[in-house]
Amino acid sequence: MDQDMCSLFCFSADIISTVEFNYSGELLATGDKGGRVVIFQHEQESKNRPHLRGEYNVYSTFQSHEPEFDYLKSLEIEEKINKIRWLPQQNAAHFLLSTNDKTIKLWKISERDKRAEGYNLKDEDGRLLDPFRITSLRVPVLLPMDLMVEASPRRIFANAHTYHINSISVNSDHETYLSADDLRINLWHLEITDRSFNIVDIKPANMEELTEVITAAECHPHQCNVFVYSSSKGTIRLCDMRAAALCDRHSKFFEEPEDPSSRSFFSEIISSISDVKFSHSGRYMMTRDYLSVKVWDLNMENRPVETYQVHEYLRSKLCSLYENDCIFDKFECCWNGSDSAIMTGSYNNFFRMFDRNTRRDITLEASRESSKPRATLKPRKVSTGGKRKKDEISVDSLDFNKKILHTAWHPKDNVIAVAATNNLYIFQDKIN
Repeated sequence: MDQDMCSLFCFSADIISTVEFNYSGELLATGDKGGRVVIFQHEQESKNRPHLRGEYNVYSTFQSHEPEFDYLKSLEIEEKINKIRWLPQQNAAHFLLSTNDKTIKLWKISERDKRAEGYNLKDEDGRLLDPFRITSLRVPVLLPMDLMVEASPRRIFANAHTYHINSISVNSDHETYLSADDLRINLWHLEITDRSFNIVDIKPANMEELTEVITAAECHPHQCNVFVYSSSKGTIRLCDMRAAALCDRHSKFFEEPEDPSSRSFFSEIISSISDVKFSHSGRYMMTRDYLSVKVWDLNMENRPVETYQVHEYLRSKLCSLYENDCIFDKFECCWNGSDSAIMTGSYNNFFRMFDRNTRRDITLEASRESSKPRATLKPRKVSTGGKRKKDEISVDSLDFNKKILHTAWHPKDNVIAVAATNNLYIFQDKIN
């Protein structure tokens, strides 16, 4: 599990709010609190230096969302990008969905390396000519030009969510996608912007009776009729759209029974699921709550088949984490390309990786001190008390302002992207 430092990109002030590889892993998109999307492209390996693998360099930057104001509700809608999801590539252009709290946009990212010249009705500066003064016709020609990457909005999906959007997920039919907020999930067609179908609605008639909210939702990677959504109560519901138009009745209900002896004031808060991800195979799904990552077999609803403790040493610190609101942080999780390993973030810029086959785990740190090019990351360990070893860090000295909420794993290679506040780190396997 040794990792080799590949690249470090620093963003001046904007905090990264989402990270996502495209289906091939050639492109990596990040969204930030300022509403910007930055896309990095994987550079091809150099023939002169084959031992150095290709790096990711900035490919395109564009403003996806602007701050808005809802005058009817007197609410400010911030520009922060909550999620980015790539569509499978169908032609030379790339398409991605990006969303803030209320509006989803479909962006086209395309390249242009030729320009037309020799128009009949325009001069070289683009000004229209008097058609009566044109005495001859010429055929316009395409001339080479410096490569230009253009990002243009092709669709805007708005006015469908009363509450803040927390998830978008592209369906395996590549024609539809779902979007989820705190109480509802909508199904959209990528070609239709003025209407969507409400497929889940958990809003009670009386809001005082509200006991849980939707925290994440995702489509199945192979079955376009199946999706899951998680709740703040630590439960996951799997729904089949073939059963009914409104999926109020779930097909499967995943919940782990709580141990009564470990119940505390914070039990409900830390059991809230912050992320849910299907495995690439579609056989398993992974959920992240505050202290752990759980892997569920879709054929077994009563308990997870694997549980990995992310930072169990924080259980004794829950009171102070509640006071500084860190207990409400929403950590994401991701699978590697073969579903054999999983990754998620923690505090102090630590991130955790778990090997499902060997059951080994490792804690690594994304920091500027360890970000020298080609430097090998050293495993970190947290001391929970007693005599602290030389390389260990005390749980009392962890920095809770440094947190890794967003991570992504390359779909084919052992390359990972880790967002640490306003820095993006990219690591790759150690090269022997």
